[in-house]
Amino acid sequence: MKIEVLGSGCAKCNKVKEIVEKVVNEAGIDAEIVKVEDIDKILDYGVMVTPGLVIDGDVKIAGKIPSEDKVKEWLTQ
Repeated sequence: MKIEVLGSGCAKCNKVKEIVEKVVNEAGIDAEIVKVEDIDKILDYGVMVTPGLVIDGDVKIAGKIPSEDKVKEWLTQ
């Protein structure tokens, strides 16, 4: 599983990465977590507002911080 956190490195973007890492570790999920800061790559996903979260190429959320429960739901579907 590939998880991409989209954002420039702002506090909200870092919080999303922190939440994802926590959920992945707690659930024992085998995943590659990548921080995407290249604006062109972010725009390629159609994300105009960061932070964004992409799981296996599918944009799950943009412009806000997801809850741990929501991230866990996405990762265990």
